[in-house]
Amino acid sequence: MKKIRKAIFPVAGLGTRLLPATKTMPKEMLTIVDRPLIQYAVDEAREAGVEQLIFVTGRGKASLVDYFDMAYELERTMDDKGKPLSPLSGSRTRYGELVSVRQQQPLGLGHAVWCARAVTGDEPFAVLLPDDLMVGKPGALKQMVDAYAELGGNIVCAMEVDQEDTASYGVVDPGEKKGNATEVKGMVEKPDPADAPSTLAIVGRYILQPELMALLENQDSGAGGEIQLTDAMAKLIGQQPFHALKVDAVRHDCGNKAGFALANLALGMADAEIAPTLKDWLAKNA
Repeated sequence: MKKIRKAIFPVAGLGTRLLPATKTMPKEMLTIVDRPLIQYAVDEAREAGVEQLIFVTGRGKASLVDYFDMAYELERTMDDKGKPLSPLSGSRTRYGELVSVRQQQPLGLGHAVWCARAVTGDEPFAVLLPDDLMVGKPGALKQMVDAYAELGGNIVCAMEVDQEDTASYGVVDPGEKKGNATEVKGMVEKPDPADAPSTLAIVGRYILQPELMALLENQDSGAGGEIQLTDAMAKLIGQQPFHALKVDAVRHDCGNKAGFALANLALGMADAEIAPTLKDWLAKNA
């Protein structure tokens, strides 16, 4: 079983649900407390043992790559003033750690993953959606990598949702359960709640085998007229081990205004430096 060394970050989306903030700034660069969303996802991948970060970008997303570059003027100025450089430690990548490829058309998540095929090659890989902020210790992907060492094959991160919300997710047709892992017998992308096979929904973390790329090569468009990752993954069921894993983590959907605001509040309340100020304000304005 090959180690999960590479992770794909599909970051080419326009972030229209967060306009006007995302008119000139990628949604993945919006900050939760003191770090942009993309760094939370990168930190999670590094914790899980990922060695190569693959950003699938689009036009106007250069700042995502720039963020992980060396900021010589800033670092020199801070050093001259005796300020610690530790706040910048996670925002730099080693030589060769970060690779950027382009998704030149907005054809869906499946297409974005397929754009990274030349970099992933014949290795299994992870996929992380940065606007799904997963807060847990260890991180969600580390928990999935640990499960992968036992189960092999393909693993999707999953959570229970309300029946009426199934139309917003890829939903699992569940089989046998083993601890927090559930065998995947089938998957449906954004089903009508009346037709959903379960309320076990797929959220933004995946461990996938390289055979998926060949399936995406010829995948027809699905829900929303896009090339859906779920549709291609479903073709691997029965050919390779496939499980959905419930992780011990809290998910914040930062792709919309309410989720973004709640994530800032939740992580702010967990930050020792600013939590007292937040608690005081909430007590006075509840």
